[in-house]
Amino acid sequence: MKHSPLLLITAATCAALASPVSARPSAGFGQVATVDRLRVRPLALLEDSRCPASVQCIWAGQVRIRAAITSRNGRKVREMTLGKPILVNGGMLTLFAAEPPKLAPGNTNPRRYRFTFRFAR
Repeated sequence: MKHSPLLLITAATCAALASPVSARPSAGFGQVATVDRLRVRPLALLEDSRCPASVQCIWAGQVRIRAAITSRNGRKVREMTLGKPILVNGGMLTLFAAEPPKLAPGNTNPRRYRFTFRFAR
């Protein structure tokens, strides 16, 4: 049976789109996430005021970190807030997710944090 090139390209594209969500670039403190051509290293937790799952809150809270972002234009240290894109290297870099989720009041061990990033032009 002979397959057309278009059919093979379509099948390859569908397989690529079905890649797992966990393939998103993420890093903990002291680690580097590579996003597009950017290297993002979380340096410090500035705020984690998210509402714990066991508490009813008026405000959902936020996560803010300080991160070193290295691109072809050099290295800059920037503050990032969960869900709020920042302009970097001609595109928008977003702190997309912060783990673990806040389950109870109190502080989370900094070694358990993992941050996921997205970049869009």
